[in-house]
Amino acid sequence: MVNESRLVEHFLSLCRVNTPPRRERILVDLVQAELEAMGLTCVRDAAHEMTGGDCGNLIATMQGTVLGAAPIFFSAHFDTVEPNPDVQIRIEAGIIRTDGTSILGADDKGGMAPIIEAMRVLQECSIPRPEIQLLLTVSEEIGLLGAKHLDLGLVRARSGYVLDTGPPVGNVVNTAPDQDSMEVTIVGRPAHAGFEPERGISAIQVAASAIERMKLGRLDFETTANVGVISGGNATNIVCPEVRIRAEARSRDSAKLHAQVQHMVECFNAAAQDFGAKAEIVIKHQYDTYCLDADHPVIGVAQQAARAIGLDTSLREAGGGSDANVLNARGLPTCVLGTGMRNIHTHEECIAISDLVRTAEWVVEIARCAAAKEVG
Repeated sequence: MVNESRLVEHFLSLCRVNTPPRRERILVDLVQAELEAMGLTCVRDAAHEMTGGDCGNLIATMQGTVLGAAPIFFSAHFDTVEPNPDVQIRIEAGIIRTDGTSILGADDKGGMAPIIEAMRVLQECSIPRPEIQLLLTVSEEIGLLGAKHLDLGLVRARSGYVLDTGPPVGNVVNTAPDQDSMEVTIVGRPAHAGFEPERGISAIQVAASAIERMKLGRLDFETTANVGVISGGNATNIVCPEVRIRAEARSRDSAKLHAQVQHMVECFNAAAQDFGAKAEIVIKHQYDTYCLDADHPVIGVAQQAARAIGLDTSLREAGGGSDANVLNARGLPTCVLGTGMRNIHTHEECIAISDLVRTAEWVVEIARCAAAKEVG
């Protein structure tokens, strides 16, 4: 079955390739060569023409062995949240991590490596399977751009699985939130801070007043909001004339998301009016919420497969988005499978070897179960 040493070595090889968003081509080339050597048919779409990257999404197809079984897909993304060109990897007590100076890249190579290992196992062990497509995307970390521009004309599978969330392996994410992002520019008026500060309008003070009025953090069980980036100002002796702010709101209830975004807009506008400044606000809808019923076939197969190999399984609500948000919105029922990635988007990111193995085993079993049961 799963070859642990091969899987670990492959995972390490993926992590050693630096793949920040829009710069994934070197790894796409390597993975495509591997998959083609295994006999999979590979094509790339032209998503990079829209994302500004150096490569499109990779779509690989493994022929099925069970006549009439509905095709399914597994998906992971190539890019990492930040560059890690000189990643130093350590393995201690069965845990793979870095030396703390960079991310590891388990998000999402901890999903991709088990998928590819599972494809090898399916072939080597002649396990019954439907046609399987691998949707390996680019530029996920900067707004799910690869999935948004995925050429669906190349996708025959009508449902599938994204491997892009943390443990425990066996858990299934069936719902995730909408997200809106905000880019705000507060325009004040400069003045010398020592000679005539009263002539200035401090954009920093306006921003502080606006943020102080806002409801932020966890607002309820399905809604969050955050101000994440503030920049502006050049010197302490100048009343700051401009501040740029990046913020967001998320909710699994679209009406709540709209209400929270309007609340944040009102806070910025009210503070600007109070000080005689101006707030320029650009709102971008990043992705849509989705919610698959517990009895949806794609959920049922995932949980049936988990139980078959001894994994505890339950449904989980996500607080963040993934390519599954986009794929569901584009008409492909998709759930997210728990993998072993921990402390993602930090330099403490790590993954257990045992979780890599369990994830690969789960993918194999999903394919086996899907071969015996139509997934719609």
